[in-house]
Amino acid sequence: MIFVTLEHILTHISFSIISIVIIIHLMNLLVYEIEGLRNSLEKGMIATFFSITGFLVIRWISSGHFPLSNLYESLIFLSWSLSIIHMIPYLWNHKNDLSAITASSAFFTQGFATSGLSTEMHQPAILVPALQSQWLMMHVSMMLFSYAALLCGSLLSVAFIVIVFQKKIIFFLKNKNFLSLRKSFFFGDMEYLNEKGSVFKKTYFLSFRNFYKYQLIQRLDYWSYRVISLGFAFLTIGILSGAVWANEAWGSYWNWDPKETWAFITWTIFAIYLHTRKNSILQDQGTNSAFVASIGFILIWICYFGINLLGIGFHSYGSFQ
Repeated sequence: MIFVTLEHILTHISFSIISIVIIIHLMNLLVYEIEGLRNSLEKGMIATFFSITGFLVIRWISSGHFPLSNLYESLIFLSWSLSIIHMIPYLWNHKNDLSAITASSAFFTQGFATSGLSTEMHQPAILVPALQSQWLMMHVSMMLFSYAALLCGSLLSVAFIVIVFQKKIIFFLKNKNFLSLRKSFFFGDMEYLNEKGSVFKKTYFLSFRNFYKYQLIQRLDYWSYRVISLGFAFLTIGILSGAVWANEAWGSYWNWDPKETWAFITWTIFAIYLHTRKNSILQDQGTNSAFVASIGFILIWICYFGINLLGIGFHSYGSFQ
């Protein structure tokens, strides 16, 4: 009973902290960025990490097995993985461009786990025979680490696409304004000169803003590539360890189970991303590879959540039922 109470307290503490972190993010984004609030944000994510770690340890002790036996536990572990990814730039003393994505992803993941699932799933249960293996920790943890990293990297690619296309749209509109200025030159020289003076006044501001956007695009591409590379490595290890486990449990390394099939499709898409990004970064600044990563974002949710929702195949023990 005491373990259940501690788990309940820790999940609510971590969710409350991460909710405050999201509010701080919104304040920095919509109102004014305050350095003190940014430091509080990082400390809040660290506190969230330790709270979820405490939950996982207590769950492990109370259930007698690593807490990855159902969807509820895997969502909590996914939230824990996202908090780890959030702290990587902070520990390296880099500007944390991942914070908005990792914090919001952890918020929604943990929020769904604590309020969207049935209370029966919150209770620790005895492992089904298929999960009673030492490969449980290796395979499932690697897959969830990969999901967390690939989701973050994909969302960074989505942000990259949005900013690049916004920049192109603004450039197109500027060209239209330039044409209208040329027309005004023929119809009224004085009006054109007045508008030209106002344009010169804004030149420094626009050049500074464009330089800031250029730096932001470069950082998004930098972190997207590195986080996806990390997630791809975890996904590869997870698939290989799963194949070994499948051979022990079902007598075959590969059975084309829906979960296995979608994991392979996801692996292929991100392999294409890494290949495309490496070969075309000089030509298109990574736009094509970012589109591939955006497709990968959808595939991850199909692989992780969609198959669980349907409850089909050998992995049906991880479903809602």
